[in-house]
Amino acid sequence: MQFLRSLLFLLGQMITALLYSLVAIAAFPLPPVTRSRLISGWAHFITWWLKITCGITHSVSGLERLPTDPCVILSKHQSAWETIAFQVIFPPQTWVLKRELLWIPFFGWALAASQPIAIDRGVGAKALEKVAKQGVGRIRDGRYVIVFPEGTRVRAGDKGRYNPGGAMLAIKAGVPVVPVAHNAGEYWPRRGFLKRPGVIQVVVGPPIAATGKRARQITAQAETWIEATMKEITA
Repeated sequence: MQFLRSLLFLLGQMITALLYSLVAIAAFPLPPVTRSRLISGWAHFITWWLKITCGITHSVSGLERLPTDPCVILSKHQSAWETIAFQVIFPPQTWVLKRELLWIPFFGWALAASQPIAIDRGVGAKALEKVAKQGVGRIRDGRYVIVFPEGTRVRAGDKGRYNPGGAMLAIKAGVPVVPVAHNAGEYWPRRGFLKRPGVIQVVVGPPIAATGKRARQITAQAETWIEATMKEITA
């Protein structure tokens, strides 16, 4: 039954992604925030479809801590779930992601419509500079910037190395950093096809001021909060 439910979800995800990618491409001429709201329509459908087919829902606590003005969100990265559901949970946004994702036919083209900050992780410091430079522009456009400081998805219960790119952006833009923890990997594994029913917990942490701090200091503070919270919400 779990296999059939997961297969049904995947089929619906693929079909609607193809259709909605055309909508996203057509939205290119629209203002960035308007385009972001339109593109997030697919995420609203997918979170509903995930609930119907696989029995996965989510709860959010601490959302009242999120500043009303755009800032940098540093989040745990365990699965593909957060790249979809965060569009439902948070205001208009953009992400820092691997540029190879933009090469995927239809999906990548639609992703490009959201104006992500696409980086080549192989160039090291230059990638961090790109995040800071382009991220400031996205924030000034009125969008929150979501950064996964571990750089890639990590298995539930594991921890990756936290990179300072998001904190560097916050310093350059003069905005706070908001840490976010969640346990999506327990229900939607990073490389697993089968999905387990349950309630994904998302916890939004207190903003961390970037003024007068170094990037690694901010990153370490966010890491400490995220990993401590992960211990509380991980089964």
